[in-house]
Amino acid sequence: MATQSASSLSNLQRELLKLYPYNVSDDQLQDIRRLLADYFSQKIDSELNQLWQEKGWSEQTIENWKQEHLRSPKP
Repeated sequence: MATQSASSLSNLQRELLKLYPYNVSDDQLQDIRRLLADYFSQKIDSELNQLWQEKGWSEQTIENWKQEHLRSPKP
């Protein structure tokens, strides 16, 4: 398996590597995972809400999407 050099790591990966010297309990590790998941979940919700506003989407939009058939016909 190929390894990544430090320069090819993302800024998030480099920041998380700074935490490696610290031993944490399983409960603390679970809390950290939850914090990261909550953070990214909130970012996604915010961006989706903005997209819905910009595009003028509604519940009817979702219903219309359910009825669409986007598959290509078989050759």
